[in-house]
Amino acid sequence: MLIKIKNKDHLIVDDFTFKCAVGRNNIKSKKKEGDKSTPRGIFSIGKLYYRKDRVKKPSCKIKTRIISKNMGWCDDPESKNYNKEIKIPTKNNHEKLFKKDNSYDYFIVINYNTQKIKPYKGSAIFLHLTKNYKATAGCIAVKKKDFLIISKIIDKKTKIRIF
Repeated sequence: MLIKIKNKDHLIVDDFTFKCAVGRNNIKSKKKEGDKSTPRGIFSIGKLYYRKDRVKKPSCKIKTRIISKNMGWCDDPESKNYNKEIKIPTKNNHEKLFKKDNSYDYFIVINYNTQKIKPYKGSAIFLHLTKNYKATAGCIAVKKKDFLIISKIIDKKTKIRIF
């Protein structure tokens, strides 16, 4: 199965087309940490994370992980944990996964720069939630109802094509 991002504002899975948001600086082939762009390419997907205190475990065929208060994602290019899930607090720069807003109530890791990780190439690229389709810092965002449909039809072999 292939998820496609089309025209920077549509995500297509099978016969479904969903509105989406991408990075403020659009889609780039040469992504860099902090450039607010979404990476161009074809990537596998990782785990689906969810906030058990706010939402139910979604119906899906991929591995899931409950988000806890001490979870973060390292976005510090100088750290050995760059672009990995980490425990917080930590001295390294990171993004909190247990957010006050609802954007990470559900999210799926997009496996960009997760194998043979290269510092400064970009980190924390997720498919997550949005309420208003505002541009992201580099992720892809969809409405909650659309995310739940997507999570039902994808599996661990699914790839995402961002062009």
